[in-house]
Amino acid sequence: QVQLVESGGGLVQPGGSLRLSCAASGSILSFNAMGWYRQAPGKERELVARIDMFGNTYYADSVKGRFTISRDSAKNTVYLQMNSLKPEDTAVYHCNKEPPMPWGKGTLVTVSS
Repeated sequence: QVQLVESGGGLVQPGGSLRLSCAASGSILSFNAMGWYRQAPGKERELVARIDMFGNTYYADSVKGRFTISRDSAKNTVYLQMNSLKPEDTAVYHCNKEPPMPWGKGTLVTVSS
């Protein structure tokens, strides 16, 4: 059973940057795609960014131009570089593959002054 472990969250001021990592216990190239999702308090989980097996990317409108998803297949890791962070980016961030597996603990990102 593949495991995904998210890391890199923390407290950052508005306008700051963070890089999240999602380390997989197996080859990420065997997945159809991988995505970063977030769930803010009281809200539904939403897809933030996605990268498929061909390297094609998708971004939610709310993060387009600020977030970048990438992968290092040698390290079986997917990253989410988050720049120009806003308070509304505050959420627990999760990664998952397609088809999805049970959600992990995620990593908390708090954007606040």
